[in-house]
Amino acid sequence: MLPVVVNTWPFTNATAKAWETVYDKKGTALDAVEKGCTACEEEQCDGTVGYGGSPDENGETTLDAMIMDGTTMNMGAVAALRRIKKAISVARHVLHYTDHSMLAGSQATEFAVRMGFKEESLQTEISRDMWRKWKGQNCQPNFWMNVSPDPRNNCGPYTPNPTTSVASKATNNVFDDKNHDTIGMVVIDRDGHIAAGTSTNGAKHKIPGRVGDSPIAGAGAYADGSVGGAAATGDGDVMMRFLPSFVAVEEMRRGSTPQKAAEAAIHRIIPHYPNFSGAVVTIHKDGEYAAACHGMDKFRYSVCNPTLGEVTVHSVPCLKTK
Repeated sequence: MLPVVVNTWPFTNATAKAWETVYDKKGTALDAVEKGCTACEEEQCDGTVGYGGSPDENGETTLDAMIMDGTTMNMGAVAALRRIKKAISVARHVLHYTDHSMLAGSQATEFAVRMGFKEESLQTEISRDMWRKWKGQNCQPNFWMNVSPDPRNNCGPYTPNPTTSVASKATNNVFDDKNHDTIGMVVIDRDGHIAAGTSTNGAKHKIPGRVGDSPIAGAGAYADGSVGGAAATGDGDVMMRFLPSFVAVEEMRRGSTPQKAAEAAIHRIIPHYPNFSGAVVTIHKDGEYAAACHGMDKFRYSVCNPTLGEVTVHSVPCLKTK
């Protein structure tokens, strides 16, 4: 069953690059996660990973990424990274060259430049056009609430509206299979070492400075060499409140199968946010894998291991709200 690569969504070229790294080149799980996520960053998978996608309210694309070593329990992450394309590689530099776990914003950019990464615009004509169309639609949809002018039909700038009652954060559901926060990847190498990682350009039209679940250990992804690993994708603002990747790994630690563990992580969220959209992929340390989802008809994810012999896309029906 080993090595094995699992990642969210049918990002098959990313899976293939990770598989080539860990199987053909006999690389480490960390190497494979970095190479696989880099492939998605370069291809701009679904417009949700890498440069040129998901412009914020100012039209800027920023990136989040993390990588975690399940053997040492060390991690490196970047959040709201500006003007650097290789987010997952910068995250790995945080892991290897600092005592920190996460760097953010322009200071993360400064770190990346010191580490030899090229500073350049992450905007493209596609992202600029996406932003212009959004502005032309009165900035709909957006992520504001309890402000003036009414964000449901106006652009900002906004100011707090003390006369507005606090609305539920569960009502703004703008996430789907083309606006989902992430590639999440988990790899187990030949030696049984586990690594997990994520990379994303976040939510389309997010408020500048917003960070989702992707770079947060236990939310976007989690790896524990004594148990297994997991990665999550979907509405990151909701999912980060429940640490679904950590929950899934802990469920496996208690004896659950990867399938039951993934379902447990999703079920933890549903009672509080019955309209949320998201998914979790899981791998046990023995190589068994699974996935569970909610808020979609089905969820597709990519896998490769020696039994399959090639990158394979699996599909699972999503759990229903009771």
